[in-house]
Amino acid sequence: MSVLLWIVAASIAGGVLSVLGAAVFALNSHAQHYLGAMVSYAIGAMLGAVFLDILPEAIKLTPDVATLSGTVLFGILLFFILEKLVLWRHCHHEHCEGHELLAREHTHDHGRSGLMIMFGDTFHNFVDGVIIAAAFLTDTHLGIVTALAIIAHEIPQEVGDFAILLHSGYSKTKAFQLNMISSFASVAGGVLGYFVLQTMQSWIPSLLALAAASMIYVAVADLIPGLHKRAKLRDTLEQVGLIVLGVATVGMMGFWVSE
Repeated sequence: MSVLLWIVAASIAGGVLSVLGAAVFALNSHAQHYLGAMVSYAIGAMLGAVFLDILPEAIKLTPDVATLSGTVLFGILLFFILEKLVLWRHCHHEHCEGHELLAREHTHDHGRSGLMIMFGDTFHNFVDGVIIAAAFLTDTHLGIVTALAIIAHEIPQEVGDFAILLHSGYSKTKAFQLNMISSFASVAGGVLGYFVLQTMQSWIPSLLALAAASMIYVAVADLIPGLHKRAKLRDTLEQVGLIVLGVATVGMMGFWVSE
């Protein structure tokens, strides 16, 4: 299969699977009990992808490791600022500050808060597509691992999107349709990234560094603090086990793809 087909397939699968998975959690009260487990697994998958695959590959491709490290630092600060501007938002449950604020406003904003969320999510999905393209142009194995990590953390994020859309007055069907349409921005990002990066290979290490920064930021700034709200020993052991499982999945996938 050609690199472009890999990129398109991974982008479509990532978008569709994340929205379908989120719909199960958001629209099924019984499934919501397992969302915490999904978040823990996503942390492991993202950190595993960053430190086992993305950063090592970026370091191999760059002649200047110090600049690459600076790009990761810049990316973390950038995503913090973008999240403050609601362009790169990673609210992974209904009761985060952003969702509660927008939920309080939904009775008089005529759905504008939901549209704002969709704007931010569409931008985010587009960037994910570019990141997937950069990963596949580097190595098929890296592309698969990157797509897996993106899918893992997109599911809990999409659950948050469903919550705020429902609070904004959208029906379940409309919320699902808007999330599905938004998810296809990753395909546009992937295809554009493929053609642009073909002639700009020198950009790939920097894009991989930004991909690593985004995953580190989401895991450390957004996902991990939520786990601390469940401090019982049993919950902690479960969280650690699922994080390790996420890391192990990335490691095993690397071994399987390299065979």
